[in-house]
Amino acid sequence: MESQAAVAALSALAHQGRLEIFRMLVRAGPEGLAAGDIARAADTLPNTLSASLNILSHAGLVTSRREGRSIIYAAAYDAMSGLLAFLMEDCCGGDAAICAPLAGIANRAACCEPA
Repeated sequence: MESQAAVAALSALAHQGRLEIFRMLVRAGPEGLAAGDIARAADTLPNTLSASLNILSHAGLVTSRREGRSIIYAAAYDAMSGLLAFLMEDCCGGDAAICAPLAGIANRAACCEPA
């Protein structure tokens, strides 16, 4: 991941509502959630949700697909993994005592990536 893409992703996540939506989509898994379900769960107005999803989408953190009359949004696990890898790229000067626990967390997060 380039630093410009990392800045865009971090900027998109630097808002409480967008971070909540992204985490909700991460928990939902690759099948994702319909926009209406996200709005109800996040107690968000449709126009606010639309703006948030647009920002997350432009940052590459969510994908969308149409199923019938619904638009289904899902977390982009590859982008999330890329961001985590970018942030840990030069982790702690290679100090295994510091990096090992962080790598374990990253590996647990990778368990949810679609095959």
